[in-house]
Amino acid sequence: MPKRYEITPNQVEEIKAAQKRNKYKNVEARLRVLLLHAAGEKRKEIAKRTDFARDYVSKLVSKFSNEGLGSIVDNHYKGNRRNLSFEEEQALLETFKKQAEQGQLVETNAIKKAYEEATGRSLEKSHGQIYRVLERHGWRKVMPRSKHPNKASDEAIEASKKLTLAYRS
Repeated sequence: MPKRYEITPNQVEEIKAAQKRNKYKNVEARLRVLLLHAAGEKRKEIAKRTDFARDYVSKLVSKFSNEGLGSIVDNHYKGNRRNLSFEEEQALLETFKKQAEQGQLVETNAIKKAYEEATGRSLEKSHGQIYRVLERHGWRKVMPRSKHPNKASDEAIEASKKLTLAYRS
């Protein structure tokens, strides 16, 4: 017969306290599994009520019993460590912001080069990443209005307006 892990009343209180602090749906579902197990539900019933596989329910209870609540609540995915944090990006863009406030043109190539030096890797394959960084920090592209190269001069346009014939009635 398989080993049945018991959850003590103190652990139940700890789980309920973790539920109150929790912000994530997936963690909420895992904590619900533990509370159902503590209430005496069978694996099959817990699996039906939570839409988890029966083996995953067993794995969660075993992990909680052996490693504690931290193994259930903590997010073990730490994110992308290859890029800069929001604050580091902000500090990097500060020098370019000062240049822009002084009226100098700031090009994305210079920002991209500084970003590559700060991260220590090339952004060749990540097209548009520097633009996403700029967008995240509220930068926008300001350009003069484009003009057609063969557009007539304003004087020529005004002269042609005067030459048009009035409609005959």
